[in-house]
Amino acid sequence: MNAPETLNELFFAAVERFSSKRAALRYKDGDVWRDITHQEVARRVHHVAVGLIELGIRPGERVAILSENRPEWAVTDFACLTAGFADVPIYPTLPAAQIAYLLNDSGARAIFVENSLQYDKVAAIRDEVSATEHVIAFDVQEGMEGPGVISFQELVQRGAAAEDKHPNYRKDALSAKGGDLATLIYTSGTTGPPKGVMLTHYNFCSNVVSALKVLSVGPDDSALSLLPLSHSFERMAGHYTMFHAGVTINYAESIEQVPANLQEVKPTVVLSVPRLFEKIYARVLENAMAGGALKRRIFFWARRNAERWADRTLAGQPIPAVLAFKKKLADRLVFSKLRARTGGRVRFFVSGGAPLNPEIAKFFYAAGLAIQEGYGLTETSPVIAVNAIENLRIGTVGRPIPGVEVKIAPDGEIICRGPNVMQGYYNKPEATQEAIDEQGWFHTGDIGDLDDDGFLKITDRKKDLIVTAGGKKVAPQPIENMIKTNKYVLNAVMVGDKRKFPALLVVPNLEALSKWAGERNLSVDQPSAFLSQPDVVAKMEREVMGSLRDLASFEMPKKMTLLEQDFTIENGELTPTLKVKRRVVEDKYRDKIEALYAEE
Repeated sequence: MNAPETLNELFFAAVERFSSKRAALRYKDGDVWRDITHQEVARRVHHVAVGLIELGIRPGERVAILSENRPEWAVTDFACLTAGFADVPIYPTLPAAQIAYLLNDSGARAIFVENSLQYDKVAAIRDEVSATEHVIAFDVQEGMEGPGVISFQELVQRGAAAEDKHPNYRKDALSAKGGDLATLIYTSGTTGPPKGVMLTHYNFCSNVVSALKVLSVGPDDSALSLLPLSHSFERMAGHYTMFHAGVTINYAESIEQVPANLQEVKPTVVLSVPRLFEKIYARVLENAMAGGALKRRIFFWARRNAERWADRTLAGQPIPAVLAFKKKLADRLVFSKLRARTGGRVRFFVSGGAPLNPEIAKFFYAAGLAIQEGYGLTETSPVIAVNAIENLRIGTVGRPIPGVEVKIAPDGEIICRGPNVMQGYYNKPEATQEAIDEQGWFHTGDIGDLDDDGFLKITDRKKDLIVTAGGKKVAPQPIENMIKTNKYVLNAVMVGDKRKFPALLVVPNLEALSKWAGERNLSVDQPSAFLSQPDVVAKMEREVMGSLRDLASFEMPKKMTLLEQDFTIENGELTPTLKVKRRVVEDKYRDKIEALYAEE
């Protein structure tokens, strides 16, 4: 089998290879999981593609998708690709104002929306997005009416009726070139508006082919799709790679339903971000601690011996007979139950999007649930490096995948070069030149090192971008600037890199706050005592949170703490141009930050 150079080649070849195999896609309809074969996927893709052409959309134009994961998302994506359109995936958690920017910047001619929740956002901004003429709804609900609004089913019917008018559909699709634009995925930097990452057919195909040299999957596998398809990690690894390899893709109902869906689907492969593993680990510990003294002793005995076994196994050392017996007993008493809660068939997990705590990685490995941690960015399609299951090195993100070069710049920044590196940022040539140098090296903005065996380790972030444990990217400065417009706030710094959620360090305007407190007869003598009063804390939380607008849910800070003194140049917290030195501030207030994230 020749390696595909376009996603259209990948799609049609997979349909032919696996048409008589198991289901391509599965989704839950009420209480029943429904199968969609590869041939049925191809039929729907054909009709949606022709339907879009009939709407007047032309090759090279853009089409947006605003939806949670579901079969229609996959069908729409392949339809856009085979018709020659570039699609624009939009996170369904984004507010209307941010959606308007993405639609206008991309010039999307049409947008697919999942339901009335997403439709209402688009309806609210229709006057602002003149290029977007068509709205296609996956689920039609009451009130979803307006100019250019049709149902997904109606689009399919139009395409089916016009099929004979486009006899060269497949031939035209297969004439696409590897360098043709496949998608625009928007990613935010620390400052300024989001940037559209231009990824080509070959960017993705090269990443799929290289990933499959490290990820061992095939037609006998079943995957649970739970990360957003608007996320480049799920798009490449959970969508294109699985389809190409013949893996059945099961769409989780929602993040909340993942535990139940794991039991129902019994997947063999699961791609996720560290947050899922953190939740599972925390729940296991919680259950152990709540189970009485004997249960706690058994759990910690099992974990201790399983991790000893893991250390020796990972180091390639022989396992003593006594330790092998203890590991077998630990499996029976403790870890078999954990594996059962994941469905009982998981061969391995893949983790990306943010760093994984090595302690958690070792625990899962010891439990017989190895996690292949990887690393990449949207701009690299996205995978740069990943741990191979037969050669895991916990605490690293593995070796660079075949075809991708990685080196460490003199300032410690990780840079990479290869067929996976984006074309550039859409309509932003200066930003593109800043990211990709003249030799083709993409500058990741991450700090790291390569060990003597070629394993890559991420040690820090070069820039201020916050990446939560869930893999969401948050630009702190615009949010901080919103907060600082409030009269009760002197300064604010957002924290949360590699954490579960963003949080805030806030310096109150003591003059304004004292005046408010005086009107309520609250004591204002000592700043520390004053700022710890429940009424004062509640007041500041109302003011700060009330200053925030048009933020996605993952951008909203969940907690805050108040600081008595503002940042100064003299204390080393500000630069001469009054920019906050984040590392200095975070080090100085580390105890307060840790308290924000301490488990209740």
